Amino acid sequence: MNLRGQSVKELLQLQSQVINELKRRKIVRTKNNPLGDYTEWLVAKGLGLELATNSAAGYDGIDSEGIKIQIKGRRVTPENKSRQLGAIRKLEEKDFDQLAAIIFDENYEIIDALLIPHKIIAEYAKYRNHVNAHIMHLKGAILTDPRVRDIKKLINN
Repeated sequence: MNLRGQSVKELLQLQSQVINELKRRKIVRTKNNPLGDYTEWLVAKGLGLELATNSAAGYDGIDSEGIKIQIKGRRVTPENKSRQLGAIRKLEEKDFDQLAAIIFDENYEIIDALLIPHKIIAEYAKYRNHVNAHIMHLKGAILTDPRVRDIKKLINN
């Protein structure tokens, strides 16, 4: 499909149609940026999770043993190589047991997919007052930490 000849309005309308179709297929749950919903769907499918309602605080899915998983995704591009995950709120309250984090390239191919136990997140995440949350970058030592599980082979996109 050649998109170059499309007007800005036509491209935005196409994006809207794509989001509507992804929602109809139950891949995304909202009409926001699809990365978060897509990441949650992939992790739920790969790990056999039941997704929580959008109003569930602190976690996104739960497995058959009752383990609560918070799910974060990040898409890196040549223009933005940051591997910073979304804000992790209320870390001290332990609303989740593990964090599933996926880094995608600009074409939504998975670069890294990790399952990180709650108890070690504080070693890698830094609290930032301005967002009132912990911020973590999925790079460096965490990628090879033996306490972190690589789940890339389980997540099939």
